[in-house]
Amino acid sequence: MTISFDDLKTRIQSGAIDTVLTCLIDMQGRLMGKRFHAEAFLQMAGDETHCCNYLLATDLAMATPDGYASTSWHSGYGDYALKPDLTTLRIVPWLPGTAMCLCDVLDHHSHAPVPFAPRQMLKDQIAQAQGMGLQPITATELEFFLFQGTHDDIARGGFRLQPISTYNEDYNIFQTSKEEYVMRPIRNHLRAMGLPIEGSKGEAEAGQEELNMTYADALATADHHTLAKHGVKEIAHQHGLAASFLPKWHKDRVGSASHVHQSLWQDGQNAFFDADRPLGKSVVMDHYIAGLVAYAAEYTYFLAPYINSYKRFAKGTFAPTRIVWSVDNRTAAFRLCGAGTRAIRIECRLPGADMNPYLASAAMLAAGLRGIREELPLPKPFAGDAYADDACQHVPHSLREAREALIGSDMLTQAFGADTIAHYARAAEWEIEEFNRVVTDYEIARGLEQA
Repeated sequence: MTISFDDLKTRIQSGAIDTVLTCLIDMQGRLMGKRFHAEAFLQMAGDETHCCNYLLATDLAMATPDGYASTSWHSGYGDYALKPDLTTLRIVPWLPGTAMCLCDVLDHHSHAPVPFAPRQMLKDQIAQAQGMGLQPITATELEFFLFQGTHDDIARGGFRLQPISTYNEDYNIFQTSKEEYVMRPIRNHLRAMGLPIEGSKGEAEAGQEELNMTYADALATADHHTLAKHGVKEIAHQHGLAASFLPKWHKDRVGSASHVHQSLWQDGQNAFFDADRPLGKSVVMDHYIAGLVAYAAEYTYFLAPYINSYKRFAKGTFAPTRIVWSVDNRTAAFRLCGAGTRAIRIECRLPGADMNPYLASAAMLAAGLRGIREELPLPKPFAGDAYADDACQHVPHSLREAREALIGSDMLTQAFGADTIAHYARAAEWEIEEFNRVVTDYEIARGLEQA
């Protein structure tokens, strides 16, 4: 649960808490930071701590590529300041005597927010919406696989993966009962941490799980998502398992997604709802969806940031391949949910499980708000099998294609600034460079004898 600073002090004085994690969110959506002795945290909590500024310029493997304007070997890799956001203080129930606090990332000299820090990017877009009198409300779904053995065990075994189950367990109560020894503590620990966990279910593949949480304001949802993802990995590890949010671990297996549900609220009411209009959609909702659809290719990078991300977009896998919106149609990139009710919302089915929720939500907000400002007309909903319609715009086929759309986006440049777009374009470029220089097992098996 979230706790107040005074409550934390009381728990520290009683000896219940002796360690406080101070964490930033990196470009990959991971928690990075330090473990403080609790008493030392109390001394610095109102001020700041520091970290190397390479933490917002690394890749998945923590390499330090060149090409970033913000930091480099040439500039000496200086510091960022980390400012604890005391409203995010939480107990970490699965770690004895431990609390956690998320931090905002500030320039070490000016103490201005770092504009390309993921949490700051989302804050800025929320401020844009609030300037229009609107409050973004979102919810995310977390899909992941559970594999036998810890990540360390799997690495030592040459990354041979064996899912926890042997068959498609979508909604299957018997199979998920066999997995309760890990899923029950995941649900309970995360709920005790203050995350609005609703439940879990088996997903549409062997060893695949889905975790669901109640909607909240966009920043809280991104915080909840990040903490849940981190917690799932740690709790699974404690049970001798590896939880993975890789979008596509095998060519013949369904991938893992992270669908994002969105609505805008005004004066405590859903601004997307209008009982007097078709499907209960308001004019505001029409323009917002139109923005999501019109600019989808341009912001896809923020929903699918790696080479592997694009292998998930495959026909017949419940991952979209066409940029269309629909009414309750899971073959489309955008699905209208709750039609005709006050719970009406738009679900974006593009993001993979590897998305950074702050970046994904910020990018979609930027597109939707642009649609409202431009009063973009909403095309008719798609009906039928979107996989089979070659006339519809395809989701970017590759990271290279998505990067090109990112670089060419005037909408995103205006929303985030040219420097921020250049920063993330370099991140995408590095992923491509790293992949291109690797010789894969597939190439060897295919060409060793026949080439």
